[in-house]
Amino acid sequence: MDQKVLDAQKWINKTYAGKAGYNACPENGQTGWTTMWALTRALQIELGIATPSDSFGPTTEAKFKALGTVGPGYTGNRNVVQIIQHAFFCKGYWGGEGADFGMATQNAVMQMKDNMGLVKGGPNVDPKFMKALLTLDAYVVVSGGTEKVRDIQRWLNGRYSNRSSFSIGPADGIYSRDVQKSLMKALQYEFGIADDSASGNFGPTTQAGLKAHEVGPGSSGIFVHLFSAACVFNGLDVAFSPDWSDNLKKKVVAFQEFSSLENTDGRGDYDTWCQLLVSMGNPDRRAGACDTRYTITAARAKALKAAGFGVVGRYLEEEVIDPKYDLDKEIQPGELDAIFDGGMRVFPISQYNARKLEHFTYSEGYRHGLKAHARAADVYKFNRGTVIYFAVDYDATDPEITSNIIPYFNGVQAALAANGKRYLAGVYGSRNVCQRVSDEAYAVHSFVSGMSWGFSGNLGFAMPKNWSFTQIKEFKFTANGDTFDLDRNVFRGTDQGVGRDGVGRTDSPVDAMLKFIDDLYAAAVSYGKGNPNELVCEYLRSPQYNGLKSGWNALLYQADAAWLAHADKQVGRRMESFKDPSSGVSLNLDHLAAAANTVMTKGSNSGKKINRGDFAGWGGDLCTLYIDWRKAADSYASGYLFCQDRFAKINVPSSFSYGDLVEDVDGYLIGTAAGIKTKPINQLFRSHYGSGAKPGHLRRMKDFYNQRFQGSMDVVKGAAYNMLSEVVEDNVLQPMRMAAFYYLGKDILLPWQLPDDKLSPFISGFADQFQKIVGLENA
Repeated sequence: MDQKVLDAQKWINKTYAGKAGYNACPENGQTGWTTMWALTRALQIELGIATPSDSFGPTTEAKFKALGTVGPGYTGNRNVVQIIQHAFFCKGYWGGEGADFGMATQNAVMQMKDNMGLVKGGPNVDPKFMKALLTLDAYVVVSGGTEKVRDIQRWLNGRYSNRSSFSIGPADGIYSRDVQKSLMKALQYEFGIADDSASGNFGPTTQAGLKAHEVGPGSSGIFVHLFSAACVFNGLDVAFSPDWSDNLKKKVVAFQEFSSLENTDGRGDYDTWCQLLVSMGNPDRRAGACDTRYTITAARAKALKAAGFGVVGRYLEEEVIDPKYDLDKEIQPGELDAIFDGGMRVFPISQYNARKLEHFTYSEGYRHGLKAHARAADVYKFNRGTVIYFAVDYDATDPEITSNIIPYFNGVQAALAANGKRYLAGVYGSRNVCQRVSDEAYAVHSFVSGMSWGFSGNLGFAMPKNWSFTQIKEFKFTANGDTFDLDRNVFRGTDQGVGRDGVGRTDSPVDAMLKFIDDLYAAAVSYGKGNPNELVCEYLRSPQYNGLKSGWNALLYQADAAWLAHADKQVGRRMESFKDPSSGVSLNLDHLAAAANTVMTKGSNSGKKINRGDFAGWGGDLCTLYIDWRKAADSYASGYLFCQDRFAKINVPSSFSYGDLVEDVDGYLIGTAAGIKTKPINQLFRSHYGSGAKPGHLRRMKDFYNQRFQGSMDVVKGAAYNMLSEVVEDNVLQPMRMAAFYYLGKDILLPWQLPDDKLSPFISGFADQFQKIVGLENA
């Protein structure tokens, strides 16, 4: 609770109680929209507006302007001055007291203007500033924001705030819907579009302006400046500058390749401009996939293939509530053969209504997951490992994603797991829906509804890293007199869809990996020396986790060079990674095997104490996550929020990703089993990853939690604290852990240098996020 905020709430409630159109705000000392709306209505009452509202619109602006200069020496409406002062307190500034526009109030105006990036106007409050004052926009970097983004936000405010259609935007370091619209308006002003016509929309005039202003090597000036801003907003590590650079070109090439653009020469051409600015990009660019509710006949498949479409999205089923509205959306008998005969592939979509918030609950997700599995397995015979895209076909807001969409997908995942995870869950929706569902409910691929560029979940959000299809245009497809509705989708290729070989087979995507482990184990047995289980792990972890320089000779031991040569000759191939049958993420065998090998030979562990097996797996990754946090301390003062945003995610760059966690967990479980049993390690791999009854991967997190941490969150936190801060007696582990911190974490505060009230939230964030993941398995 903030006392000055509480004072503000009490003052406005007392002053305006009973006034027509005033809605009281809670008196809790906490700033929120209800308080800002109450201040807005109070101002409108003072301005003589008959029907106050929560919106600071054109009438409020005009009436406020009519007050004249509200600043030093203002002797007009004293309540207006007090509203300004109380609003400053609610924004975190010292607003002054006494209903006089004195030095304290003037200083607050100048401080906030400086934070906004405004350089003109003195300590006066004009209508635009007043409107910004009555929002929850922040003008300092908030958690998750960056100074680089804030610099651009301040620059936009400073350069364009004098334009009549430009609103002062936040300067909080976060790319958002409002920031995206500010950038679009900036481009429109520079194209010469009149202020009253600059709407921030992606219309024909804006598109023509982009086509006329391509940028590249040798370019400089305002359009390079704005292009680099768009790059920064999309997560590219480039300088915000009016001058083209080699690094800008390099990063643009990577962005073009990531976005599957046809031109990847690093120039800021029309397609690249569009892709940076709106979710659909250029809706007429090359697209190798499509989706439709209409049946794909043999003739349609042939025509679509000839038009350049290689993959088509089709529905597993339609839930008919009223027979009058039966659209026959589902894949029809014989349709898959028609698609395959036409040289196309298919990606399955599951959608039952999915257009309102109430359609999304955990129980509905579970029910839909069961139905999708039944249709995919029993009706269409799709092979194990097929991705099914579950749809969110409306503009879900961020709070709705939290309250309903994530629980819905947790239900979907639980239903698929109850059927052995034969199929993997993908997500269809806005960029924000796809990003959050992938990060929090572990959808493996995203099918982005990009053509809905005005969705709040698309504006101000970068493309999710795991996108596989993006929908960019709805149109009428016509061939040989046949016309039907079709959506154009850009095809990335990370999910190839299903071809004829993806139907009716009983094998699994992990079979090749399991056969490789079988062959490697047989070679270890034929070698005739040492423990075959350990030899398999030695081979898999080499060369990355072997050798003196990397430290693995000390932490574990040097792999037998003669064995490595024998295995190369006997097996004749290497396999570096495979797709996890539960999540679909790529797992690296060397990291997994290094953890397993250390646990197997140096001892499994349980409880709060730590050992080398921990450091080789989850503990070492926790140390690097800590280092990442301290390097990002300017953006993440809270270690708790950092772990919530960066630990065990699919879409977010992290030194402790979800794939890393799975490798650590599986390495511990397989290494523990191999160390205490005589069972061959290839059989342990099969019982863990195979498609038999109750494979280990379906309960891996729960088993790890119970075995390593004794099923206790207190043990999780204690072990994490000891890994980061406790001195251990092992004369190899202690210096290696210290060396990792000093080598990777130069110029940061190390864990034992932080006070407990700073370190504890980081540990709690790690533990709470891990608990959520365990909970998903138990759902």
